[in-house]
Amino acid sequence: MGQGVIGTFAGPHDPGTAFVMTYHAFGGELVDGAATWAYVRGGMGAVTQALATRARDLGVEIRTSTPVSSVLVENGKAAGVVLTDGTEVRARTVLSNADPKRTFLTFVPAGSLPDEFVARVRALDTTGSVVKVNLALSELPDFACLPGVGPQQAGTIELSPSVAALDDAFADAKMGRVSARPYMEVYLQSVTDPSLAPDGAHVASCFAQYAPGSIPMDRWNAMRDGAGDAVIDTLASYAPNVKRAILHRQVLGPADLEARFGLTGGNIFHGEILPGQIFGERLGARTPLGGLYLCGSGAHPGGGVCGAPGWNAARAVREDLIK
Repeated sequence: MGQGVIGTFAGPHDPGTAFVMTYHAFGGELVDGAATWAYVRGGMGAVTQALATRARDLGVEIRTSTPVSSVLVENGKAAGVVLTDGTEVRARTVLSNADPKRTFLTFVPAGSLPDEFVARVRALDTTGSVVKVNLALSELPDFACLPGVGPQQAGTIELSPSVAALDDAFADAKMGRVSARPYMEVYLQSVTDPSLAPDGAHVASCFAQYAPGSIPMDRWNAMRDGAGDAVIDTLASYAPNVKRAILHRQVLGPADLEARFGLTGGNIFHGEILPGQIFGERLGARTPLGGLYLCGSGAHPGGGVCGAPGWNAARAVREDLIK
């Protein structure tokens, strides 16, 4: 049930959520053909580190903590980027992994894109819906329905008791509240990858819904702790030892995701993946500004750690450079 609403600001009865469930099934099929999700050994950062290592081997210079203020446009084409300190980095092509709104409405200078394209970008729905709670634990959750330690801690733990419960959770969000009994998926990655925690300790990540949309940071600051409490209370109703096992917690809502990672609205897919913003309606790798390409989740075929938008952008760049 919950797979149909992951990352969307929609309830289980809303049109299009069946596609969202199908979309997430694609990712599982890529692993072993058995609809199985996989963990990355060492955490998700290991993916970017592996890419960075290979890129450096090929002579790529990587700069981090180097904010971009704008795309440099000359003669109607992208000619590089301007950093916030005023430094110009010139290039024949620019690939943006930022979301479409940040790319085209913030980085590209006004007047550089057709009005109809700008209007299309402005109309994109980037509403955030996710509350992410990361936990450091002194022991594994002990589930009342299946006590002890075993396979029950090794896979995806989905807390979604009924369609009515999902409806109730979404109803809270539509009223401007965090869900009192949120839907969530819980992952205990340290069970399969002990390198993520000290001996005897564990980590847990709780992917929960719903946040009350893309609310401003000042409003979210006032409800962040309550959102974290709701997630932990719900988890503890299934595993009563959780509260005493918590060593540290981190609560991230849409406003936090926008502030930390530059995700407009805090949307984890760079924009809704419901029909209307998916398939051919999603933006492509090529953009109306020559030399500028979109390679992130806001481009076809959409969000998720699949690499497909980047693959499409790389092919487009190669094709355009050899013309």
